[in-house]
Amino acid sequence: MMVDDIARVYFTEEELKEKVKELGRELSREYAGKHPIFVSVLKGSFVFMADLMREVDIYCDVDFMTVSSYGSGTTTTGAVKIIKDLSYNIEGRHLIIIEDILDSGVTLSYLKNYLNMRDPASIKICTLLDKPARRKADIMADYVGFICPDEFIVGYGLDYDEKYRNLPYIGVLKPEVYTK
Repeated sequence: MMVDDIARVYFTEEELKEKVKELGRELSREYAGKHPIFVSVLKGSFVFMADLMREVDIYCDVDFMTVSSYGSGTTTTGAVKIIKDLSYNIEGRHLIIIEDILDSGVTLSYLKNYLNMRDPASIKICTLLDKPARRKADIMADYVGFICPDEFIVGYGLDYDEKYRNLPYIGVLKPEVYTK
């Protein structure tokens, strides 16, 4: 069973729910009357995005992008590839990029610059997890759920080789799982 691959739970289901509510309230206050577009960076942020949207009580649109710099490994390749682009015209709109984890920052830095060329009113980043120990690009999130350890974590949308996304908590993956 996949739970046997988890060394320990780092953020419980209850901690995640409370943090998502807090972020939802903050975003609702800041974007009241602005009708922002929430942009989920797939696949990792889909669980966080779904829960966050239920905690936001303002008019907003939702769009999705698929961007990759990892492949099937545990570290970024450094080459960013846009697999699925936005459906909306974002000119003059407020964007909130929703991410599961801000790790190296390579992907989000590229994505923010890429989207900025389309003249949105603003772009802010909301990440559930921030892992500053791994940062390679000069980028910071505007909204952060938790600072996380420099360990390989999975669950609540985060994966290793497309597995573990469905765990309701975030846990540290046993090293023997990804060093095989």
